[in-house]
Amino acid sequence: MSSKPQTIAAMAWQRLAQPSEQPALFRKHADEFQATTWQQLAVDVLQTVDRLHRLGIKVGDRVAQLSENRYEWIVADLAIHFLRAIHVPIHAPLAPPQVLFQIQHSQAKAVLISNQTQFDKLTPLGDKLPDNLHVILFEPVEHADTLNAVQLNELAGSAESGRNIAQRNVDTAATEDIASILYTSGTTGEPKGVILTHRNLVSNAISTVEAFGMNQHVRRLCFLPLSHIFARTCDLYTWLAAGCELALATSRDTVLADCQLFQPTEINGVPYFYDRVWRILKEHSADQTPGALKQILGSKIHHCCSGGAALPDHVFDYYQQQGVPIYQGYGLSETSPVISLSTPNAFRRSASGTAIKDVQVRLAEDGEILTKGPHVMPGYWHNDQATAEVIQDGWFSTGDYGHIDDDGFIFITGRKKELIVTAAGKNVAPVLLESLLTEDSLIDQAMVIGDGRSFLTALVVPNSQLVSLHHDQHHTGNRPSECEACRAYMQDIVNGRLECVSYHEQVRKITLLSEPFSIEKAELTPKLSLRREVIQQHFADAIEAMYRKSNEGE
Repeated sequence: MSSKPQTIAAMAWQRLAQPSEQPALFRKHADEFQATTWQQLAVDVLQTVDRLHRLGIKVGDRVAQLSENRYEWIVADLAIHFLRAIHVPIHAPLAPPQVLFQIQHSQAKAVLISNQTQFDKLTPLGDKLPDNLHVILFEPVEHADTLNAVQLNELAGSAESGRNIAQRNVDTAATEDIASILYTSGTTGEPKGVILTHRNLVSNAISTVEAFGMNQHVRRLCFLPLSHIFARTCDLYTWLAAGCELALATSRDTVLADCQLFQPTEINGVPYFYDRVWRILKEHSADQTPGALKQILGSKIHHCCSGGAALPDHVFDYYQQQGVPIYQGYGLSETSPVISLSTPNAFRRSASGTAIKDVQVRLAEDGEILTKGPHVMPGYWHNDQATAEVIQDGWFSTGDYGHIDDDGFIFITGRKKELIVTAAGKNVAPVLLESLLTEDSLIDQAMVIGDGRSFLTALVVPNSQLVSLHHDQHHTGNRPSECEACRAYMQDIVNGRLECVSYHEQVRKITLLSEPFSIEKAELTPKLSLRREVIQQHFADAIEAMYRKSNEGE
């Protein structure tokens, strides 16, 4: 690349402006991955630029996208940047009320919809959607007329017109322009819109590419959701910066099969995935077979990268022993996301690497990790108070405790925030879920658990009088908390209360407690807030039992 681009649009323009028959993106058709060239990708992106332009999308407009990973997701993302609009990616698993909030709060002018499943989330929202919202479909759906939806590929669009529009906007785009707004769960449960500028994303992607020495010979399989910042920067934008080859996995259930077909040289994943691969090999008594790990991930795999949650030491050790090292990184949505990286030339067990280029890291007096640099967001969308709480004098408070050794390696030791991060890297606000549960008259108190786990569980204090009425009808167990019929009954209540949230926010198992949390046992603060660490210590056996009863990979 002749010079470092300052915007995503400029980075894409450098890659797409010149015709190239080199393969860029791979998608699975039948039983093989087929390539789309850079030249064909350019045509598709520029046609989409013109189509969205004709719908009235202009500089600064928010364009939401509710879609799973697919070719059109990437095409739309690049087209939005060429229009100098603002991309608002919505996580595909979210429930309708959550989708509505993000569309309303961002004041989106258009929403791109992938398929019938996602379209059906909008249809019951009706007049709650913003006036004159353009609903744009990637594929035909039933009842499209209910929302006046149009199909993207049926709209008139010229690649040449799109090229002219893109060229003008590349020339006028500013590095501090907003590129994207991503919604992340807060400790109070209300999502906050993380504003990321072109400077945030481009600097982060290029520094990551330089740290790893990526080039066009890299082959990466992408299976993490592009609506999350990890895949967005570390799969999509590093691919764009390096000009390498990127394949989209068919689904999260086909990753290993896709590895066999595509044979990536590297992958990005979350700790849960790497642990699951190890468990699969162990179940087949192949975990100690030389070369088995390399083979299951595709015979050309060189290394893996991990983020989104802490990587267990036993997983790090196993992959290292098998010659497929995992390099752990650290970051947050608010930091674009990369703060630090482990690389082939700099890694240590349990560490999250060292700070990338131009990123500063230091510790607050209480041990919280603070960071400053071009990766730090300017703030939260329409939420100055929340912004002021986490950014002071340019330093962003991560909410994580840690320490930094003499060589600059960062070690994360705990979370200051109450935010739960599951083994799959999903952010969950327990306060929101607990408030939903305790709205039911049968539930007096509840605490949701799941940090570093594959699914959520909860300790539930039922309304003893009401649950006793149900218990008396079954006469099982010594008391309601030990009655399986009562537990199953309360699980149904929990499931019903959480119908409005996404799949990864569902509480899969509960334990009924016979006594409430109390100030006397130091389980509650004087303000009656949960002391989570104390409660988890008091009920450690019950919590572990909920996870022992089920394979965490289910």
